[in-house]
Amino acid sequence: MNFGRRQFIHTGLAGSLLLSFSGWLNAAGARRFSAAEREMLGAVVDAMLDGVLPAQSTQRRPLVARTVEGIATAVAGLSAASQTEIGELFGLLVIAPARMVLAGVGKPWREASVSDVGEFLQSWRESRLGLLQGAYGALHDLTYGAWYGRPDTWEAISYPGPPRGYF
Repeated sequence: MNFGRRQFIHTGLAGSLLLSFSGWLNAAGARRFSAAEREMLGAVVDAMLDGVLPAQSTQRRPLVARTVEGIATAVAGLSAASQTEIGELFGLLVIAPARMVLAGVGKPWREASVSDVGEFLQSWRESRLGLLQGAYGALHDLTYGAWYGRPDTWEAISYPGPPRGYF
């Protein structure tokens, strides 16, 4: 029993240090996403929108990049506290050891396959841990909000746009 408590304390301390370090690396505020964050988000967007994006990479890459820009715009509009939380999440996902342990993705984000990233996202979505489910929800909502918030995507889902003349 004593071993269990020690292990619990060590795990908690290690997690706290890792989270603090990731938050320090990605201090919130008005800032641009780093190249590592853009790579990670590009991989996440590519996997989340896999069934919606064109199959050809020449058509797909610009759409992924535009969606990442939409995520950057959305994050910039969040409260400082929310930006801090998103910065901590992104910080964990861009640090290689944390990416491998938390996401199970052994390759750098730019080399990870859509299926590797999709498996990681699915595991977070179905996790018993509310924290991982919440992190998945944040990535999901930011991605889908950035994608479907653009009027050029509405035709594909037969959305005519917002009602006119009510305001």
